[in-house]
Amino acid sequence: MNYLIDYRNLINSALRTIDEFSFLECERGLVQLAKEQIPVLVCGNGGSAAIAEHMSCDHTKGVCMDTNLHPYVIPLQSNVSLITAIANDIAYDQIFAKQIEWFPNWRAAVFVISSSGNSPNVVNALKEASKRGMTTFAMVGFDGGIILKNEMADHILHVDSNNYGVVEDCHQILMHALAQSIRLNHAKTNTIKL
Repeated sequence: MNYLIDYRNLINSALRTIDEFSFLECERGLVQLAKEQIPVLVCGNGGSAAIAEHMSCDHTKGVCMDTNLHPYVIPLQSNVSLITAIANDIAYDQIFAKQIEWFPNWRAAVFVISSSGNSPNVVNALKEASKRGMTTFAMVGFDGGIILKNEMADHILHVDSNNYGVVEDCHQILMHALAQSIRLNHAKTNTIKL
């Protein structure tokens, strides 16, 4: 039995659950932030942390190439000294919320990535961002968890799958699709290379 075929089918089925209008709204929101040069603070745990790191690269360096947009995406899980200090001295579920609270520019946005939609530190990040009036984005999987049920973000991309690997793969695809669509729609020339 070739599991690759089954896995590919799971990915294809999961991708079909993503709302296309939500994707376009998310893209418009990110473009507006880039035009206004408002930084985006991105965070996640585990595999979602890796996607957040990758998003920082592709949406900062990638989108800037061959466009007039200048997005700046800052991954909150990257400073190990800071997150371990917050976890040790305050609480692990505050590692992102405290960074948002302390961020000196209130004109920032927050983008969270959580397969379950229930991670306490990610949920608290959205709560703190909302308290400060920041624009919020979320990518979630499974049933969407607390984040989707309570509509905790202004823009939510939901992958309806119960497989962690599939959800994370689809979130990675969404991250790339957003970056590439933004680049293509704002390219200075017709010869942009993706």
